[in-house]
This record gives sequence, C-alpha cells and structure tokens, in this order.
Amino acid sequence: MRRLVLLDAPSNLGLRPPAEGAVPGCYKLAGALREQRLLARLSAAEGGVVVPPRYHRGDWRPGDGVFHAEAIAGYSRRLADRVERHVRAGEFPVVLGGDCSIQLGCSLALRRIGRFGLAAVDGSADFRHPGNAEHVGAAGGEELALATGRGQRDLTDLEGLRPYLREEDVRVFGIREYDTERAELAEAGIVAATADEIRTWGAQLPARALSGLADAPTDGFWLHLDADVLDPTVMPAVDAPDPGGLLPDELAALLGALLGSPRCVGLNVTIYDPDLDPDGGGAALLADLLVGALTD
Repeated sequence: MRRLVLLDAPSNLGLRPPAEGAVPGCYKLAGALREQRLLARLSAAEGGVVVPPRYHRGDWRPGDGVFHAEAIAGYSRRLADRVERHVRAGEFPVVLGGDCSIQLGCSLALRRIGRFGLAAVDGSADFRHPGNAEHVGAAGGEELALATGRGQRDLTDLEGLRPYLREEDVRVFGIREYDTERAELAEAGIVAATADEIRTWGAQLPARALSGLADAPTDGFWLHLDADVLDPTVMPAVDAPDPGGLLPDELAALLGALLGSPRCVGLNVTIYDPDLDPDGGGAALLADLLVGALTD
C-alpha cells in the first residue's frame, strides 16, 4: 500500500478578493480538513506546510496580466520541490490547498520527473487565457491553460519546462453543460466529461474515467480536485457555486475509480472556503470523501 503524506499548500494567490479589503478564505482549507482528523483517518505521514507569500495585489489593474504572478511562480517552485521529493520516494502526496493555482506547482514537480497526465475533477475547465479572454488576472481560473503552455511565459515556462502538461494527457471531469470553454478543450485535444454525462456512465464509470489515463504513454497521472465540482446544494462554500454539479455519491464513485488506479501518483484539493461554511459541514463532507476514496 502506498504511503500517504499530508502536505499543506494554503495559497490563495490565484483568486480575486471576495470583497474590498478582504482576502479569499480558501487558505483555511487545510486547517479545516485537519480539524476533521484527516491525518489520523488516512494514517498519513506528516508532510508539513509550504507557507505562501502574503496576498497583496498592489496597484494591479485589468490588462496587467496575472496578478501575483511573481509570487505564484516562486511558490510553485517551492511546492514542486516538496511534491517531487515525495513522488520520487514512492510516496503519495495529498496536497491540501489553497486555490487552483497550486496545481502549477504539482504539475511542475511531475514535469521534472517525466511525462505525467492530469485528471482534473472540477466544476469549470479553468482554461481562460489571452487567446480566449479580453484579459487574464486570476491564475486560479487559468491554471489548466497555464499548465498546457497558454499565457505569460513567467508562469508557463518555469525552469524552461513548458508545457508541464500535454493536452492529450489531460482529462477534465465534472464541468457544467454550459461551460463556454468546452468546445475549445475539444479543439485542443483535451477530453472533457460534464457532470451530467458522468451521471449516465453507471457501471462503466471506472473504465470511462480511466480511459486515456490508465493506458496512456505517460509515467502516471495526478488528480486535481476542486470542491466546486460538487453541486452547491451540498457544497456552497466555494467562490463560484454553480448548479448542476455532482452529488457526494457520484463524486465518491469517480474518486474511487481514479484513486484506485496504481498510476495515480498524488492529488491536490482546492477552493473549499471555510469562511463560507460556519458549521463546518463542507469540511466534513470533503474529509469523508477523501478518506473513503483513499482507504477503501
């Protein structure tokens, strides 16, 4: 059995402020999940924390590119150092975010090692880039585009390793039917399945989920889990709750299939915001899903 390592990456650098003078609360995700006794329930080793820089957008204005770009680049390298070390040791890192920009550090780590794929379980494709948007800004809504080499070079070409992911090695699960980026994903060669499509897979779910991941010419794949893949009726504590998401049993089946593959080398969890979840129900749900998928 793979040795699980719990590693905190509580960066919120990739999200817009929720209100003037406030900062995104997703940096508390790791602490909230640890309060659910996640470390003990997973029987995981302690991986510590990669402390992020201060959230401060300064005088950034639309049109200036990705805000916090320099800080995100530096943080991605530091997170990559930690993830790389665990993967090379044959351990399975469970990285608690944070916003979705932490995926850049995880993808950079794997790119240093070889060629890896990505299973992105996310309510949106996060594929915004200068080629399809009037302007960019929040890396947390752009990380898949950045990881596949689309966008400003100070984020897409860290250490000269652009792209961190090849389009044909990426699978996206759980986007909504009305996601405007879906057509562009298909044109780029990225296979995506909506939440509604996943619901129809039934007994075929394991095979459909692992198609192109289990039999790909890669060294394995990483799993990116964004809490907003869940329907807001069960997970409202995200920055952009969007109707039509997966229900807990549906997500449990998908995670079980993906994490049950020996080719999956680690995962990160993002976007859950404890500030929007005063009773802690969202943290309890996420912890239960992770424990169920990683210990069955």
